[in-house]
Amino acid sequence: MAILAFIVLLLVANGAPLFTAYFLGPHYAAPIDGGRLLPDGNRLFGRTKTWRGLVAALFCTSFAAVFLGYSFFLGSAVAVMAMTGDLISSFAKRRQGLASSSFAFGLDQIPEALLPALAVGMPLLGFSLLEVALVVVIFLALELVSSGPLHRLGIRKPAA
Repeated sequence: MAILAFIVLLLVANGAPLFTAYFLGPHYAAPIDGGRLLPDGNRLFGRTKTWRGLVAALFCTSFAAVFLGYSFFLGSAVAVMAMTGDLISSFAKRRQGLASSSFAFGLDQIPEALLPALAVGMPLLGFSLLEVALVVVIFLALELVSSGPLHRLGIRKPAA
């Protein structure tokens, strides 16, 4: 049950910024990187990584954890680590010259699941390395399956 609940928290952490952007549009969408360019000519993280999304992930995941019977702290920790993984993947994609919201198999999914599973799942929920791997594989599969419908509904925006 802990693995299933953990995956739900990962989905909330990664989905909250998308749904918040969908409902709020451009309002309160200040980019985390402040629009800064690095010497390679690309943004640090990109235009879609916003403070609004970070706050949404923290808020929604923390309360989802409480709803699932876990602590607010555990939910916050999952959100922080998932968003850290998301920023790492965005940083790596910008260094490769890929546009914000462009698809990069594995790079888009693995850090967002692996970091929280290692940093939160193992020490706080007692996950084994096999369970960490299972979380990552299930999350990757769910992200791939949900991506198409989210694009068709206009919730996930195409690369720009």
